[in-house]
Amino acid sequence: MGSPKSMADKNYPGRILVIDDDKDIQDIYTEFLTQAGYQVDNAHDGQEGLTKILQGGYDLILLDIMMPKIDGLGLLKKLKENPPQNVYNGPIIVLSALDQDYIITQALNLGAKGYLKKSGMTPDQALNKISEFLQKSA
Repeated sequence: MGSPKSMADKNYPGRILVIDDDKDIQDIYTEFLTQAGYQVDNAHDGQEGLTKILQGGYDLILLDIMMPKIDGLGLLKKLKENPPQNVYNGPIIVLSALDQDYIITQALNLGAKGYLKKSGMTPDQALNKISEFLQKSA
């Protein structure tokens, strides 16, 4: 049997943090991820997201770029400069409505492991991509 954080442990569905100031986006992702068996936690801005990341325990973090207090790139910079110590977190995936390569490249250079576009993706497609990201990190 795997450790509590092991994706190989079939009894552990995975814990995902959605950091987005758009309540509709949070609700959509929370609904389909919960239905798929994941535990979902939300943060409504970058500052709240940073606090939760520093507490740790997430198998995957979905991070919006455009947010109040600290935007997604600012949050990634803070984590790169001062990574959390002695806490477990899986990969950070940028969740963005922006289709601008330079922002995505910047996010990847700051430590994000991939990105999902908010628009043009069905919940099933997003779930498949999220599953891929989780499998890569396992």
